[in-house]
Amino acid sequence: MLFAALAAGEVTLHAQPRDIDVRTSLDRTAMWVADRVGYTITVTCGKGVDILADDLSKDKLHAEGLEILGSSSDRTAGPGDTIVYTFRYVLTTYRVDLPELKVAPVVVRYYVKRPGQRIGDAAPAGEVPVPAAVIAFRSALPDGQETYAIRDGRGARPRRARYSSLAPIGAALVLIAIVPAAAAAIVVVRRTRPREKPRSARQVRYDERASLDALRALDVSTPAGRRDAYARINALVRDHVRAAAGVEAAGLTPAEIDAAIARRGAQVPIELVAAVLAACDHARFGPPDALPSAEACQASIAQAAQIVQRA
Repeated sequence: MLFAALAAGEVTLHAQPRDIDVRTSLDRTAMWVADRVGYTITVTCGKGVDILADDLSKDKLHAEGLEILGSSSDRTAGPGDTIVYTFRYVLTTYRVDLPELKVAPVVVRYYVKRPGQRIGDAAPAGEVPVPAAVIAFRSALPDGQETYAIRDGRGARPRRARYSSLAPIGAALVLIAIVPAAAAAIVVVRRTRPREKPRSARQVRYDERASLDALRALDVSTPAGRRDAYARINALVRDHVRAAAGVEAAGLTPAEIDAAIARRGAQVPIELVAAVLAACDHARFGPPDALPSAEACQASIAQAAQIVQRA
């Protein structure tokens, strides 16, 4: 590889001794499977000379047995009005059937700037070859085989008795260490979790009066207004049952709410609550043509007010 690089350098210098200088380098000369190799191409352009950088893009670089994982490029100003391009590539391989890996030679076009002419308008003045790079492949697998079986057919040796008992002992030690930590974490979470302050009886009555006033102000002459009213009646009655009887009624059916109120012996009109909630379910989940009339909706609002005001 060193001989090839030196030979390519001689050709470049002989063709254009003052215009273009190309140098290549590898950060390693041999690699194993999945190793990463850094490949660098440095192009120094003389005064008034520039190259077509696209000729050294990742897509133009041909690698035999290698994969290009990434690339980058820099353009800097050098001494004497020179321009220095640095192209860096990251290479790897996942093949095991090639004794050596190679980056094919590349040809780079360059331009000479004339007085009053832009580089983009100049015609190519020539080409500069970039020499090939060869990387030796190293592997612990024998050469010349058609297949490379990583494992043979032999089973694993049985472990000795003194080592077999280590697995349950290790699992027990892990559990012993996890349980106190988990308990401490639960305690911390419970302490830091904000607790909802229970509403006072005065606040509950105030909220219920506000909900009743909002219900009475609804326009129930339209089907949409009646559906909205029944949804609010349902929420108001269930919230009142929770506050007055201590029953979490939000997810219960009317029959389950009646049974829960009866078990607690709370001063809540069970029959009236069941009738109002049944009317709400009929209006909310029934077919459109079964929606109660405006008079029935007003009656349900009055019944809800009766339930709330009895407490």
